[in-house]
Amino acid sequence: MPAYATNMRLKFPIVALILEAVTIVLYALFVEYDTGDAHGHGGGHHAEGNTTHPENPMTLYPMFQDVHVMIFIGFGFLMTFLKRYGFTSVGINLLLAAFGLQWGLLLQNVWHMQNGKIKVSINSMINADFSTATVLISFGAVLGKTSPVQLLIMTLLEITIFCINEHLVVEVIGASDVGASMTIHAFGAYFGLAVARVLYRPGLRNGHDNNGSVYHSDLFAMIGTVFLWMFWPSFNSAIAEPGSAQITAVINTYFSLAACALAAYATSSLVEKKGKLDMVHIQNATLAGGVAVGTCADMNIQPFGAMLIGIVAGIISTLGFKFLTPVLASKLGIQDTCGVHNLHGMPGILGGLAGIVAAALQRKEGASAAHQAGGLASSLGMALVGGLITGLIMKIPFWGQPPDQNCFDDSIYWEVPEEEEENEEHSAHAEYSKNKTEA
Repeated sequence: MPAYATNMRLKFPIVALILEAVTIVLYALFVEYDTGDAHGHGGGHHAEGNTTHPENPMTLYPMFQDVHVMIFIGFGFLMTFLKRYGFTSVGINLLLAAFGLQWGLLLQNVWHMQNGKIKVSINSMINADFSTATVLISFGAVLGKTSPVQLLIMTLLEITIFCINEHLVVEVIGASDVGASMTIHAFGAYFGLAVARVLYRPGLRNGHDNNGSVYHSDLFAMIGTVFLWMFWPSFNSAIAEPGSAQITAVINTYFSLAACALAAYATSSLVEKKGKLDMVHIQNATLAGGVAVGTCADMNIQPFGAMLIGIVAGIISTLGFKFLTPVLASKLGIQDTCGVHNLHGMPGILGGLAGIVAAALQRKEGASAAHQAGGLASSLGMALVGGLITGLIMKIPFWGQPPDQNCFDDSIYWEVPEEEEENEEHSAHAEYSKNKTEA
């Protein structure tokens, strides 16, 4: 049993402040406001839509706000389903996204500097938020088993690799991925799964007492679900070309999510005993339609096409939670806490495949099936290789990962109120249950 140095008193502040200091120096050297005089674009994974500045730079602000809500409330609360890990889910989500968006904005725009400067606009802020989404997806795969220091290291490395892959997929390969099924969802999921594989814990093979939900923690997680579900049309359309492409992206996402929700509910009832609904499926699989329609959101696939994509996504996501997650854990040693493979991984690949088909059917001018396939392959390859390397770096004992018995428990890294009372209550409840069963 390795000695786990989980005291964060120096490690965490030093790592966090060094990362911030380096970022500030880089910003001082390279970043300035985008005044709109030069027609540059804000980087990120969809350059075409950004070549001209809207008359009023604030026209994109509502979209930015929606994406921001998804990142900080949606992702944050979606992960609060664990009964004793809510502080970390919402709190560390905020930390990682706050660092990630600063780092992402820098690296996404390295390719688009003008006179040696990066111009900051609402558009580049939206793209920077997108870059953090990859990390928050991967965070879900290792939730409960990592320290805040490890996660900061993961954020630094993952966003770096994400920006390289995004540049490759969009600028070099020339794939269209407006809602980022491939570059964000598939990438973030498989990156996280690769990290989870490297950080595999044989001690958790038979589960852990705290790796489960209680009534109110599942209710909190539904807050995240509903926010994500409501704002997903903005996520998929924020950087589409203004005008008809953007409206198409909103409409396609709207219908894909709606159809997906029905498919997820129906499938959940079908696979559960006595036809009851499983909250895990409802929290996650209802969102799979937003992921899967992302790549072809701005393509002319018609509302019925978007609904078909949504239905397939809802079904495979629910089946994944029911049948595939246990297999990944037992056979492949991938302990995927939030089931990101079912919400982001498989639907992300489905989105990539839908993009290939839509391009082959010429649903978007200039999109080619070969380029779409290249974009999907690049995203999966970079995610798996990058995740394995990142996992190995995170495995260095210095980063203070929790020992097995302290996994899925906030109290190792947080001041938790009323801990004692809760423990007493816990033992009293256990005693009561024991007496009851004996009786």
